[in-house]
Amino acid sequence: MPSRNLSPFSRRSFLHLSAAASAAAAFHIVTEPMLAAAARRPFSKDGVMIDSNENPLGPSQPARDAVSAIIPQGGRYLDNLTDDLVHTFAQLEGLNPDYIHAFPGSSPPLRFAVVAFTSPRKSYVTADPGYEAGMHAAAAAEARVVKVPLTKTYAHDVKAMLAAAPDAGLFYICSPNNPTGTLTPHSDVEYLVENKPKGSIVMVDEAYIHFCDAPSTLDLVKAGKDVVVLRTFSKTYGMAGLRCGFAIARPDLLDKIMDRAGWNFMPITALVAASASLKDPRLVPERKRINATIRQETFQWLERNAYSYIPSESNCFLLDTKRPGKQVIDAMAQQNVFIGRIWPVMPTCVRITVGTHDEMEQFQAAFQRVMRGTTAFSLQPARPTRNPRRVSALPT
Repeated sequence: MPSRNLSPFSRRSFLHLSAAASAAAAFHIVTEPMLAAAARRPFSKDGVMIDSNENPLGPSQPARDAVSAIIPQGGRYLDNLTDDLVHTFAQLEGLNPDYIHAFPGSSPPLRFAVVAFTSPRKSYVTADPGYEAGMHAAAAAEARVVKVPLTKTYAHDVKAMLAAAPDAGLFYICSPNNPTGTLTPHSDVEYLVENKPKGSIVMVDEAYIHFCDAPSTLDLVKAGKDVVVLRTFSKTYGMAGLRCGFAIARPDLLDKIMDRAGWNFMPITALVAASASLKDPRLVPERKRINATIRQETFQWLERNAYSYIPSESNCFLLDTKRPGKQVIDAMAQQNVFIGRIWPVMPTCVRITVGTHDEMEQFQAAFQRVMRGTTAFSLQPARPTRNPRRVSALPT
């Protein structure tokens, strides 16, 4: 029988398969839903789920239609669909397709890049608080993890990151940041790229970029810099359960990531849904507007009730409860409202995902009951924080 020709993207995966399969199997990939589920109490189907930074709107209608249409072909691998998605994204962003590799979400390339570029001699540098998945990968690679506090405006402190790790292998920048939803200026990322140690890379996680007006750092990739940009369809595009994302970088950097990834086959439902989403010009502006409107309404309610929070430009924000955050999380769960986790550096702050209008109204009612002590769950006052600046800097 005639053999099926492999696309350039499939060939790249195939060439790395034998060297990487055992290595990839040794490293468990940590994702946002795993981190959320680790601290989550059992929940009912009618619970308000605002703990995992998901988009409650789900896939767009064109994406749903594309998934329905491809189901009859679910018995086929259909490698060409990956090429179609990559070429669509490349055309929209003005990139060479060789600079793009598709993954089931952005967590796998984050994991594989950390393993590829860090080691016992090359540190992993991240923000504190920041998204934790890369730290788990660094631990598996036996790399030193360097956590650097955010600035007073909750941006990544790139100068402090450089000073803290002259041995860095990978600098991780999430902008907008998870969990604060705050931005790191493009100029700061440029400074980091230009002043980093030779041989290290800067990874910019743009999972939440479509919720804000900030410029992307894809221009640094196009300029041939030592930069890897991550994108995902899990947030704005509402495809968290379908799993699709990109790593975008020079081909030589992608090759090093793929050396750790092995065979990387994409679900065909995710591929067609992602392609349809990219081709819908109304999707991103509309969802950005919806998220911003509900987020601002929530902030206004918090301000009217004298609750402190960090202003966000994303679909999540940190809310200061003025008491141990874990207690508030548990008390809210008793109200059938599930909110996000805490970060050790800010133990009284809990992360809230922006849900639908109705979900945020339910959150407000439950939070008010919990904070006013009108529930059966007893809250204790917070112990003095070791870093009062982080709390006092929150607006009231």
